[in-house]
Amino acid sequence: MATFAYLRVSTLLQDTDKNKLEILKFANSHKLGNVEFVEEHVSGHKNFNERKIGKLLSRMQTGDILIIPELSCLARSITQILEIINITKQCGIVMYSLKENFCNNESSITATVTSTIFALGAQLERELISLRTREALQARKAKGIKLGRPKGKGKSKLDKYSEDIKKLLTYGVPKTVIARTYNTSTVNLYSFIKKCGVM
Repeated sequence: MATFAYLRVSTLLQDTDKNKLEILKFANSHKLGNVEFVEEHVSGHKNFNERKIGKLLSRMQTGDILIIPELSCLARSITQILEIINITKQCGIVMYSLKENFCNNESSITATVTSTIFALGAQLERELISLRTREALQARKAKGIKLGRPKGKGKSKLDKYSEDIKKLLTYGVPKTVIARTYNTSTVNLYSFIKKCGVM
């Protein structure tokens, strides 16, 4: 059994020392042995398979342990976070997320995802949206681009989330939870699904 910790920050200015200390304290208190840290400075928008987390998961074995400071460090999309959780479950990797007090080592991954993530789904998605927004604003500001809201008639605010919504529906996430996650009504979500043929 090996214990790994994954740390991702989006800018070189962010410090990981605090997260390292928290992870080491957690590992010591749970007697998880030595911790191998995997760190990278990269945007969470990039697919996890193209980042160090993807390479780490591919070399981890059944019974290995993965510790992260919070779920949002895995990705900036709930669907990618879900995908990573499913991979760890299928591969027999025990994953701990300290901020959410989350562990995937439960009898039912569906129950775990539903009770742990989507019970806090709206809160987590707001955090992810906030992080994505800040990263985008910083990038645009650095390029001297003026911020503006996209214009266009007949468009839905759910259009840009169509792929995520499709995946969440595939995972069996209730439509009421999806609607709450993307700050819309259930009626509007049903109309969007019907109009776009998402399912």
